[in-house]
This record gives sequence, structure tokens and C-alpha cells, in this order.
Amino acid sequence: MSTIVPVPATSAGEFTGERFLPSCSGEIAYEHWHRYAFARRFVQGKRVLDAACGEGYGTALLGAFAKSAVGIDVDLATINHASATYGEGTRVRFMPTSCTGLPLPSASLDVIVSFETIEHLSAEEQPEMLAEFARVLAPDGLLIISSPNRRLYSDARSYVNPYHLRELYREELSRLLSRRFPAQQWYHQRLACWSGIWPEPAVAGDAPGATALEAWVGDAAHIVPYREVEGMYFIVVAGREAARLPSEPASVSLFTDSEDSELKRAEANAREVLRLDALLRDSARAVERHTHHIHHLEALVAERERLVVERDAALKAYAERMSQLETQLGQRDATIAERERQLQEADADRAERDAELARRSETIAGLAKRSAAVEADKARLETTLALQQPRIAYLESFRGWIGWPGRQLGRWLGR
Repeated sequence: MSTIVPVPATSAGEFTGERFLPSCSGEIAYEHWHRYAFARRFVQGKRVLDAACGEGYGTALLGAFAKSAVGIDVDLATINHASATYGEGTRVRFMPTSCTGLPLPSASLDVIVSFETIEHLSAEEQPEMLAEFARVLAPDGLLIISSPNRRLYSDARSYVNPYHLRELYREELSRLLSRRFPAQQWYHQRLACWSGIWPEPAVAGDAPGATALEAWVGDAAHIVPYREVEGMYFIVVAGREAARLPSEPASVSLFTDSEDSELKRAEANAREVLRLDALLRDSARAVERHTHHIHHLEALVAERERLVVERDAALKAYAERMSQLETQLGQRDATIAERERQLQEADADRAERDAELARRSETIAGLAKRSAAVEADKARLETTLALQQPRIAYLESFRGWIGWPGRQLGRWLGR
């Protein structure tokens, strides 16, 4: 069954984030270059297949040591680019094909290198790829295969690589390999910053010394051996028989690029950390100043709020007082109006009384005149009466009474 590994094409030599290019540097370069550098010891003079070779740099690297190296990839443009870059020939060549359907004779290869390939296949395709590898490998051939450690690569980082169809835990990879390649040597690969101490290669006349490297981990309190490190990637050298595996596996393999890019990146990061730390301290001081200023502003705001509350209370009291004054003014205006009405009534009464008094004064004056006239009449009458008194006395006498009718008759006749 033929399958297409779902990784982005690199026909134009453009880095997509999945296929590695030699122009890349840093972490991804360390990981990819180191695997091929590690595999060189197993391919000396061998017939080698580089499965899912990508851009072809690894095939060319292996071909410098191998008897022949074939790089395969499903992407035709990638294969054309590899052929144009690293050349067609009998020692290094490239062909477009799938890992699950190899157009190669059985038992025609000594070593198969398959770095970061198996995770791009489905659960059904992974055994098919290993079956094809077993078919084209010679009985004493080796498979050097790498795979992301799912526990660290994805689970621990909560990371999902969109190009990976099925990542494997260690026990899953071991069980899958054991069906075709029961003999296995396991290696772990992981990036780290080290301080390494190791002896120089022995020269003639020098005393023999240990060649294995040692690694430690610790701090100011204690230092202990750096053991049983779990890698981000597994690298397995596998075969059908344990006797066919390398008798002296490498204890430690270290790699760096010629530019020391990771070291420079770490140093740049350290300088950046120092710069950011200084900025952080400046920021902290600025924050402290701002915090002090904020506290000052908060105090001012609190004081302003207190003054506003007091002002509002004073305004409320003033409003209440003004309301009271307005009520009192209203009452006073009503009282004044009532008093003015009363004064107007009093003025009318006074005017009426004055008019009455004037009338009475006139009446009194008239009465006084009349009284004076009466008094004058009285005086005249009294005078007249006094003058008539003798006559009255005569008339009141017997003689006068006898003579009265005659006098009356004489007056009547005289008219």
C-alpha cells in the first residue's frame, strides 16, 4: 500500500516549520544535523536508505561515508531539488516514492535511516512502513529510527503538531519495532546547555585514560549525577539479532554547529535577560513612583471627596435654610399683605370717621349757630317778655281778663 506523508512541500526551498532546511539554524538545526552525524558511524561502506529524506542534506552527509545512499520522499519537487543540489550518481541518488511502498529489491540494503518519519503516518500505515523496511534490509541490516517522545513533545507542553498523525510513547514504539526488529539499542536526544569536561584523545606515549563523559546536575546545595534523562526524541538502533548491534555503543554524543549559534543565542538571551532585568528594575522603580503618585492622588481624591461631602452637606443645609427663609418670607409677605389690607381698612375707617367727624363738626357748628340764635331769640324774648311783663301782669289781672275779648274784636275789625 502506498501512502503520502502529510508534510508541507519545500519545492522552492522555503522553510515551512516542519521540513528542515540546511539554511536553518539554532535548535532545529542541532536536532537534525546531530541525528545524521550520530548515524555516520553505522553507515561506513554500507548500502544506505534515507527514508523521508526531505531536502536531501542528510542523504548527502551519509553518502560521504556510505557505499551508496538513496534518499526517498513523496514530494516530487523536493526530490528534484535534492537531485539538483546534491547531484545524481551511483553513490548518492534520490527517488520519489512512499515509505510504505519501496521500489527496491528485498534484502538490498544494509542500513535504513528514518528520522522523524513514523509520526507522520497513521496507526495502520506505521506497521506497513516497518514491514517494508524489514523486507528491503539484509538479514544483518540495521534500522536507525527516531521518533518524538509524545510524553514530553506534546503532553508536557500541551502542544499539537498539525503534521503529526500518530505520535508514540516509548512503550508503543518499542512494541511496534519488536514485531520486526526485536533487538534494540535505545538513545535519548534532548537539547540542553552543558559544561563539559572530557579528556583529549590519547596520543602515543600517554597513559590510557577513560574516554566516557560524565554529566552532573545540581546547584549550590548539592550536585548529583545527571542520570536517566528522558529525551525529547528517541533514537533506536534496531536489528533482527542482538549480535548484529554495535558492540560498543557511544556513551555520549555531543554536537554543535560551526557558528555556535545556540551558544550565541543563549548568550544573546542572557544579555537580553540582563537588559530586561534592568528594564524591569527601572519599571519597578517607575511603578513604585507611580504607585506613590497614585497613593498621593488617592489621598487628594479622598480629601476632595471629603470636601465634596462637606460642601454637599453645607449646600443641603443652606438649601434647607433658604427653604425655611423662603417659607418665613412667604409668611412675612402674607402677614404684610394682611397688615396692608388691615391698614387699608383702617385708613378707610379713619377716612370715614374723619368724614363723620367733619359732618359732626359741621352739625355742631350749625347747632352752635342755632344755639346762639336761640340764645339771641331767648334773650330777645326775655327782653320782650320783660317788656311785656307788665302787660302780662295786667292781662293776668281781673281787669285785663275782662277787657280781652273787646281788644280781640277790635283787632279783628281793624284787619
